[in-house]
Amino acid sequence: MELIFSQFGAPRGRGKIERFFSTVNQLFLSHQPGYSPPGSKEGAAILTLPAFEIQFRAWLLEDYHYRSQKEINGAPQARWEAGGFLPRMPESQEQLDLLLLTVAKVRRVHQDGIRFQGFRYFDLTLAGYVGADVLIRYDPLDMAEIRIFHQDSFICRAVCQELSGQTISLKEIIQARSQRRKEVQAGISERAAIVERFLSVHQPDPLPPREAAPPPQPPHRLKRYLNE
Repeated sequence: MELIFSQFGAPRGRGKIERFFSTVNQLFLSHQPGYSPPGSKEGAAILTLPAFEIQFRAWLLEDYHYRSQKEINGAPQARWEAGGFLPRMPESQEQLDLLLLTVAKVRRVHQDGIRFQGFRYFDLTLAGYVGADVLIRYDPLDMAEIRIFHQDSFICRAVCQELSGQTISLKEIIQARSQRRKEVQAGISERAAIVERFLSVHQPDPLPPREAAPPPQPPHRLKRYLNE
């Protein structure tokens, strides 16, 4: 997880932390059948895991969130809704899996692709990013492909030919590099044209021509005496 410090005046990132497991033990577990407090004789397990999950979910969503607490002067659900805080949710299930089930690493794009864990990953899109540092995300359980990001933007999915069986010809690589070079050149030309138009609009009026300066006079020669 990425460590993000809270901003001044927004205590939701560093607020009072409740001893949650102690609260669960005191308010929920102690009332369940088969509960054995510390120091007592261990009892027999009565609840199955699915049954325990159902009861815990019901207690958490229906009782705990609506139980008034004197520390916050209200119920947790009411305090949360009063704050108007909207969590940042991923747009799809795939993006959620990308954040939770993958590992992020920084790698540099080489001529032959990205080298990682002894394998080489390549995609035609990477031909235009040779020499750039990118962020890769991979699933430790499936190393056949990796996802590549550049400046927080998704670029492509690169595959390992040894693991996936896909092959990319040299002709396709050259075409991808030429296409990327044309796109970069078109962007540079467009920006240069914008700069030229900006300079032509904001260029100051030319100065009036100056009058022609008189030709320089030859230096005066000193008169000498006859005996010199």
